[in-house]
Parts: sequence; C-alpha cells; structure tokens
Amino acid sequence: MREGVLTIISAPSGAGKGTIRALLQKRMPKLRYGVSVTTRQPREGEVDGINYYFMDEEVFKNGLSEGKFVEHAEVYGNYYATPRQPMEDWLKEGIDVIIEKDVQGALALKNVYPEAVYVFILPPSLEELRQRITRRGTETEQARSQRLKSAEIELNYINHYDYVIVNDDLDKAVSDLQAIIVSESLKIKRQKATVEKLIGKSLM
Repeated sequence: MREGVLTIISAPSGAGKGTIRALLQKRMPKLRYGVSVTTRQPREGEVDGINYYFMDEEVFKNGLSEGKFVEHAEVYGNYYATPRQPMEDWLKEGIDVIIEKDVQGALALKNVYPEAVYVFILPPSLEELRQRITRRGTETEQARSQRLKSAEIELNYINHYDYVIVNDDLDKAVSDLQAIIVSESLKIKRQKATVEKLIGKSLM
C-alpha cells in the first residue's frame, strides 16, 4: 500500500484556496483536510474543528512544548500551527491529505515533508484580489492594506512550489488541483511496492 499524498496549498488572502479545497473534497470524499490550529478568534460562520482548531495561547504553547505541532508561526499577531496527528497516521494508512498554509508555513513544512506536493493558487490579478478582500467587509482598511502588501511579498516565493493554479475559473481551478493530486498518487515512487509485487522484482 502506498503512503498517502500530502498536498499543501498556499495563496494570497482572498485568492480562494479555502473554496477550492472545500469543493475538491466534495469531488474526492476520501481526501482528508489537515485542519490547522490557531489562537485567533473565530470569524463569523467558522466552526471549531472544521475551519480551524481554535485554542487559547496557553493551551497552544503547551502543545508546542509537547511536540504536537509539525511547524508553527506567528501571523498578524496570532499563532498558527500544523498538528502532527492525525495527519501522519492518515498518510501512513495511504490516505491523501490536503493542508492550507500561508507561504511561511508551507516553507516550514517543506523542510519536514520534502516529498509533499506544493501548490500555489493565484488570483486573476492583484486588482481582482483587492476587490475580493474589500468585498469581505470584515476587516479594517489597515488590515486590508496589510493583506495586500503581504500578497505582493508572497508572490516572490512561487518558485518554491511545484505547481501554480490561476483561479480565474473556479470549476477549472478545482479540476486542476484534482488532476495534480491524482497524477502525484500515480508516480512510480509512490507506487513502488505495488509495481514490485506485480512484476515480481525490485525496482532500481
């Protein structure tokens, strides 16, 4: 049995990675979402354990000292982290996992999981991104400006990723991400045990 494919997706805030991931899971119901931990307050409509695991800072720091997180970072004054479990158990069981991460988190994960698949999702344009962030109406002008500035910085790290998807057509963006995960799962390096069993000899 092959190990599961770990896919990390990043995008500037407002580029639609959460929407793409949620729609992809409807198409691929066996795909598990590695829910991140955060110390920030839930936004309207967010549910603990589905969007994030929401923790207070003391509980977060206890988990950090106990080695429960693969990576962690401080973003906009709040802490975010990737829980080690149940993600690593899923992967060992051959279950594919997808994680949403900002650039900082993705680069930290790349040091731990170099064989994972890293996908950057782009908006059609910075102007479109600006409009999406503005339409949210949930942040101050200062926060929106900070997110746009961060987006421009994040674009400089695209070459650290394996694939890029432009989210100018939502259905196509979901299909593109699905194609990437399926293709990666069929690579010889991930199917080595299966191939060796079928052909009756070890692969060099």
